[in-house]
Amino acid sequence: MNLPFIKINDEVCIASDPIVRFDARATEFVKESALNSPRGRFRICAHKEKTNLLHEMLIGIRGDSYIRPHRHQSKVESFHLVEGVAEIIVLDEGGEIVDIIELSPKKNFYYRLDLPLYHTILVHSPVLVIHEITNGPFEVESSDMAPFSPPEGDWRVTSYLEALRAKSGEWKRVIR
Repeated sequence: MNLPFIKINDEVCIASDPIVRFDARATEFVKESALNSPRGRFRICAHKEKTNLLHEMLIGIRGDSYIRPHRHQSKVESFHLVEGVAEIIVLDEGGEIVDIIELSPKKNFYYRLDLPLYHTILVHSPVLVIHEITNGPFEVESSDMAPFSPPEGDWRVTSYLEALRAKSGEWKRVIR
């Protein structure tokens, strides 16, 4: 597929055109790349540099991908649903669910978080595709990983995700 992207690594491309536009081919490319990625995710950055003050990305996340619960002290994050179904799980300091934002064509297509709350994504479709906007610059250490959650690659990730999915189902039954 001949698309105007520069590959940075196995999970990231940068749009190379001066005027960026994403179409169905970009969505399919992100989905296919996420399905084939070792960590189950892939993004095309519309911004050109990590130091840019505004970051926009088209992101594919495979259904079995683990996004460790984290928070941002001074960042805003928003997602616009392109395709798929997921839940944004918002957690308190102890790892208990305080809110769930269901993303789907029939529920919410948009989410924004500007508070330093722990959050993660549970994907309920083979691949989720979102348009994410956040403020830059990108610095790995700016995300505060939740101490109550296992790090990526840890043997406890599978059981943590199973427990979180169960808690999500129970939380939604009680709240509704």
